[in-house]
Amino acid sequence: MKDEVSPYLLSLLPERDELLQKMERYARERGFPFIGPLVGEMLSILAKSIQARSVFELGSGFGFSAVHFARALPSDGKVICTDGSEENAKKAHEFFREGGLLDKIEFCVGDAVESLAKYPGPFDIVLMDIDKEGYPDGFRAAWPKLRAGGLFIADNLLWDGLVMTDDDKPSTRGIREFTRLLYSTPNAQTTILPLRDGVSVTLKTA
Repeated sequence: MKDEVSPYLLSLLPERDELLQKMERYARERGFPFIGPLVGEMLSILAKSIQARSVFELGSGFGFSAVHFARALPSDGKVICTDGSEENAKKAHEFFREGGLLDKIEFCVGDAVESLAKYPGPFDIVLMDIDKEGYPDGFRAAWPKLRAGGLFIADNLLWDGLVMTDDDKPSTRGIREFTRLLYSTPNAQTTILPLRDGVSVTLKTA
């Protein structure tokens, strides 16, 4: 997007509450890559639109996306978070406690795809934001556990524009392969939204 578009869209959002503002400051002060408030709002809308009750996150960081999901789910809904960092998990737990969301969230520390293997599903939503070279394997592992009518969402599909160049880093190759998988998988309908660094939303049609 043009440089001025994101600030304009951000200016339209209602003021975030104290918890979300604190999480946004935490990310900015540390240069922590996270989905940001525009994508967070989108995740909330998508979860509500399909009346989601169960979400699995392949990669959760310090819990920013999980807070948006948890708030959108009914009282008995569940978000399963994964991250390889104990520090991230600890910080996320603090935020979840502050937001009164601990009953809705479970956090697994370790490899996200290995953690997924412990859960049979089906899930209403899967969000993927792991190391980009792992996107194809993450998709292959998670897609069978997504219910028909569910949504598979992934961040960084534009990868700062590198997917449109001849860049051959493993991360860029991973995103390109994952994108090909999205558009070639039967019973999958995909769009890529140019919010932030590109977010894919895939509906499992059957």
